[in-house]
Amino acid sequence: MKIGVTEAIWRYPVKSMGGERLEQVAVESYGLLGDRFCSFYDEAKQGWNSYHTARKLPGLLLYQASYTDEGIKVKSPHGGSFSWDSQLQEELEQVTGIRMSMSVEGEAGREDNSLKSVDAASILLITDASLRRLKEKWGKEVDPLRFRPNLFIGTDDPQLDENDLIGAQLRIGNALVQVNSFCERCSMITCDPESLERDPSLLRSVNESFGLKFGLYASVLEPGTIAVGDTVIRVS
Repeated sequence: MKIGVTEAIWRYPVKSMGGERLEQVAVESYGLLGDRFCSFYDEAKQGWNSYHTARKLPGLLLYQASYTDEGIKVKSPHGGSFSWDSQLQEELEQVTGIRMSMSVEGEAGREDNSLKSVDAASILLITDASLRRLKEKWGKEVDPLRFRPNLFIGTDDPQLDENDLIGAQLRIGNALVQVNSFCERCSMITCDPESLERDPSLLRSVNESFGLKFGLYASVLEPGTIAVGDTVIRVS
């Protein structure tokens, strides 16, 4: 059964930094190639609390990271571009006033399929149906990038209930993914990714209308390639 089409693809090579919009992307067993490949962290902490994220450092969102054949590249909002090296680390420490460690390029990647920098499953999807319902509730335009999706799905059914997709297998392009769970949201969505202006009312709206669950986490069953315009077909 056709669910809709892939309207946009985003990749975020560095955890909590701005990412890149793509026309197509390779999908590996761990998720999109190059997605959440690197991160900054605090060596004195353990687990997810060790990551430096935009929840506490929203300025990270203004850095634009891309994944290239030459490795990770980062454009600074203060001018200049960096590779994934100590010069980038030095700028961030100067800007934030916080001492940071950085993962070795690829360390937060997926050679061991450990999903080290991924919050849950491999790929995050949101639908235009849910985004429209949120817009109606919030009373304002909603930038999908507040939710840092990998795939933005335009649905054939404007009343699609994402609850019905939990457990479903979706064929997107020639890749096959399984929808595992909802994404539970936090204060990070209250920060506009361009202006950094915060609006706590958005989180309240997501809580009231969606129980803080917005977007779907999916894991990869069959690697392949996904492109903008690809149909999204429910196969089970």
